[in-house]
Amino acid sequence: MPAQLSKFSFDAPCMDYTHPWTDSCISSTAGLGLHSLQESLRIYTTVYVIALLMRGKIPSREDIKKTILGILQSTAFLSWSGFAYSLFICLLRRLLGRFYFPTVSFVPSFLSSLSAILIERSSRRTLLCLYVSNIATETLFRMGVWRGYISPIPKGEVYIFAASVAVLLYFFRSKMNKQDQIYKILRFIIGQYEETEYLVKRNLSSKPSSENVDRKKEPKKSEKRQFTLLRKSFEAYKNIINTLKAQSRHPSCPHPYSCAHYILMDSARLFSYGVCGQVALKLILQVKGLLQKPKLLKSTIFQKENLNLGVCLGGFAGLYRLVSCLLRRTFYRDSHLFAIPAGLVASMAFTAYPNNTVALYFMWKALQLLWNDAVENKKVPKVTWFAILLYCFSTALLFHVAIIEPQNLRSSYWRFLYNMSGGRIAVMSRELLDVFGLETSKNLQNVLMRTKTTDKITFSF
Repeated sequence: MPAQLSKFSFDAPCMDYTHPWTDSCISSTAGLGLHSLQESLRIYTTVYVIALLMRGKIPSREDIKKTILGILQSTAFLSWSGFAYSLFICLLRRLLGRFYFPTVSFVPSFLSSLSAILIERSSRRTLLCLYVSNIATETLFRMGVWRGYISPIPKGEVYIFAASVAVLLYFFRSKMNKQDQIYKILRFIIGQYEETEYLVKRNLSSKPSSENVDRKKEPKKSEKRQFTLLRKSFEAYKNIINTLKAQSRHPSCPHPYSCAHYILMDSARLFSYGVCGQVALKLILQVKGLLQKPKLLKSTIFQKENLNLGVCLGGFAGLYRLVSCLLRRTFYRDSHLFAIPAGLVASMAFTAYPNNTVALYFMWKALQLLWNDAVENKKVPKVTWFAILLYCFSTALLFHVAIIEPQNLRSSYWRFLYNMSGGRIAVMSRELLDVFGLETSKNLQNVLMRTKTTDKITFSF
C-alpha cells in the first residue's frame, strides 16, 4: 500500500519547483513556449503532409492552402498549451501565495487546455478528446491499482473490447447515414453486406448462385502443353473459389454466393493484410539495424509474432460472419440484433493481439455513440461543451500524474511530454512535492530509468 496524501500545500518560490534553471518566470515560460512551438510544428507538419499524401491524388492549390492553414492552427493550439501551462503555474502561485496540491499541475493544465482547445478547429476537438480520454482512463486505472483500491483483471482489455464492439456493431447494422470514422473501420473488417444501407438498397432479385459462377472452359489439348506451374496453380485457385461460390446460401443472407465463400475469403484477405502490415511496420522500425546486419532480415520476417495481427483481423471477420450466417439459418431471417452475439463471439480473436489502446478507443467510441443516440432520442440533454470539458479534465489529469506520480503514466505519453517540453518536465523539482507523501522524487527516478530520459539538462532560459 503506497503512502497516503499527508499535506495539502507547501510554501516555496516558483524557481524552487517550476523552473529551477532560472529565477525568471517570464524567461522560463518563454523558453517552454518556444520549444513547444518548434516541436508542435514538426509533429503537425508530419501529420498533415502524410494525410495529404494518403489521399492518393495530386493535391490542388486549395488542398495545399488548407494543409498549411491546418498545420499553423494545430501548431498554435499545441504550443499555446505548453506555454500557458507554465504561465498558469506561476500566476496561481503569485495569486494564492503558495502551492496547493491541485495548483501544482492539475488546475494550471486545465486552464491552459481550455484556452488552447478553443484555438483548434472544432472538427478536431472530439478526436483530441477521445485520444486524451483514452490515455486518462488507463492512467486512472493504474492509479487505482497503485493505491490498492482495485486489482487488475486478467484479459480485462478483451472484455472491454467485446462489450464495446458489440455496441458499435449494433449501431453499424441498425443506423443509416453513418458519418463517424469508426464505421469505416468496421466496414473494412466485416464488409458492406452487413450494413444497413446495403440491406435497404439491395435488389430483391436473386443473387448470383452456383449456376451463375463463371467456370473456366477446358483448354484444348494443344494448349495444355503450354501451361506453366504458375498457371496451373492459378487454375487450381480459381476452381477452389468457384467451388466455394457454388455452395449453399441461405435466402436471408445478404451476401452474394455461398456462406462458405463469404466467411473464408474475406477472412483470408484480412489475415494477409494483418500479416503484411505487421511485417512492414517491423521492417520500418528496424530499418537501421537491418542495414547494419542484413542477415537479420530473414529472422525479422519469419517470426511467429508477425501472425498475431493477421489472426486477430481474420479471426474476427471470420467468426462474425460465421455466427451471423448461423443465426440467419437458425431463425430463417436477418436482424440487426444478431450483431450483438456475433460481435461478442468474434471478440475472442482479440486475444491474439490484445491492446489496451485499441480496447479503450473502442470503448470511448461506443460511449460517444450511445450518448449521441440518447441525445437524438431526447433521453438526455445536449451538453454543448461536453467534449471540450472532458478534454480539459483528461489533459489536466495526465499532467497532474506526470508531475505528482509519474510512475502511473504511460511511458509513451511521458516521452511525448518530455519531448514537447525539451526535458523541462523532468527537470522540474520533485523534492518539494515529497511533502504530499507520494514519494514523487523516488518514482521520478524510476521513470527516467525506464524511459531512458534524464533530468540532467541545462537551459539558457
